Parts: sequence; structure tokens; C-alpha cells
Amino acid sequence: MALLTSQRLLLSDISRMSAASQAERTVLEEEFKWLLKEEVHAVLKQLQDILKEASRRFSMPASGLESQVKQENFILGSSTMDQVKGVLTLQGEALTQADINIKTAKSSQVLHFAFRDDKQWKMQQIQDARNHVNQALQLLGSRDETYHFKTGAEVNKLMDAVMLQLTRARNRLTTPATRTLPELASSGLMKMFTPPMPGDVMVNFYINLSKLCLTVYQLHVLQPNTTKNFKPAGSSVLHNPGAMFELNGTKFEVSHVHKVECVVPWLNDTLVFFTISLQLCQQLKDKISVFSSYWNYRPF
Repeated sequence: MALLTSQRLLLSDISRMSAASQAERTVLEEEFKWLLKEEVHAVLKQLQDILKEASRRFSMPASGLESQVKQENFILGSSTMDQVKGVLTLQGEALTQADINIKTAKSSQVLHFAFRDDKQWKMQQIQDARNHVNQALQLLGSRDETYHFKTGAEVNKLMDAVMLQLTRARNRLTTPATRTLPELASSGLMKMFTPPMPGDVMVNFYINLSKLCLTVYQLHVLQPNTTKNFKPAGSSVLHNPGAMFELNGTKFEVSHVHKVECVVPWLNDTLVFFTISLQLCQQLKDKISVFSSYWNYRPF
């Protein structure tokens, strides 16, 4: 008799636990439906607003002129040296003017160079970053507020695609392209200036985080009797003194390197927007995964 009573009590407990489990499951399912219907779209709207601001930073219009991008002047310089000074004019993704003074190491003579009036230099990093932001906006815009997400996996797929574009956009600004010295020497940038750059000077512009950077290389020709230890330098963002390369049968060595930079405030803004957006995407994915852990046998 005692055993029968015990079995009945156990069945009663199991029944109560099953009912509680079913009630909890119902609540979770309702919460998940609300997440897919309401919260996902709220996050998508928030992401769109942030990325529209980022996109606007890349092409800020001049006051009263919606179609014309604002020109900004930046002074290049360093607190530790005055070998290189200059003023750069940035208009969206294009350097429209560069006015540079270089004090040569040999004679301390100051050389002055400026962009030719018919030339502009596209900053490919800025252009690429802007394109990735616009691609992220297109992905978000493909799911308007009337769209019904059916599974968490569908949301995660969209977030992964958006995060990929944002990561690529951020990487373009934080990771400058590496170049070899012959690539720099034969770059179209060397044909931008008046008067023309002399054969023993090379320059390079690039973006690093929120900074617009100019590197100036001064070179000297290696004599035939000193080329037995010639070892050409590889690809790099910044080459050091002593780096060697060959161009058109002549061997060169870098004798001096000068790097100057300036902060571009709106680039800093965009990097902040990227960070916030990536965090929002990840937070939404984390919420999805919490529900997924309850229904790991369903495609959430």
C-alpha cells in the first residue's frame, strides 16, 4: 500500500512539473515571437539610423549646397621635427590639394611641392569603407518593418552579413595597404605634383584609424661597388631607413623617412559608429542564442 501511494505521489509531482514546464515553454514562445516581431525591427531601425549618420560623414555637404561635398583643410606636422610640413585639402574621399614643404637631409634646402590644378588623389580606403557601409544599409533596408522573421537563424544570417560589411569597413580604415618601394616609386601619386618630385624623393598618403598620414622617403643611389649586400625590401605600410629596392636597373636605399599626420574628426566618428553597430548586432545574436538553448532541436 505504501509503495502504491508513493507511486501516485511521484506521478502527481511529474504531472505538476510537466504542467509548469509547459507553462514556462508557452511564456518563452510568446517572448520569442515578440522578439522576432518587435525587437528585431527596433534594432534594425536603430542600426539604420546609426549607419546613415556614418554614411553622411563620408560625404558631408557644404553649407547650403546639397550636391557639393565640403572641403576641409588639415595641417600636417610633428612636434619632434620640422623636416616636413604641409596642408592637405580633403573633400570626401578625394585629396583635392596637397601643399608640402620638405627640408632635404643633404643640404637643408626646403623643397616646395603642390598638386597640379588638374589632379586629385582618391583615398581608396575611404571609398571602400563608404561602399561597405552602404552595402550594410542595403542589407538592413531589404527587411522593412512589414517583414516577418520566422526563425532566429534568419535573424542571425542577416546580422552576420551586416557585421561582415561593418568589419570590412572598419578594417579599411584601421589597416592601411602595404606597398613595396618600387610600387610607391611608380605610383600615379608621383605624377601629381608641380614641380615634379625629384628622383630621390617619394611620398605616400594613407589613412590609419582617424588619421590622415603622409610619409616622405629620401633616397640615395647605391653605387655598383656597394650592391653586393643588396637585399630588396618587401611590402610594408612604412619602410625604415636602410630599406633597398631596384627600379629600372638602378638600386636605391632609403636614407631618411619622415612621417607626419593629422586627425580627421569625422573619421573618428565613423569608427565609433562601427563599434556601436557591431555591438548592437552581437547583442541581438546573443538574445537569439538564449532562446535557442531552450529549443536546440528547432531551427532557432
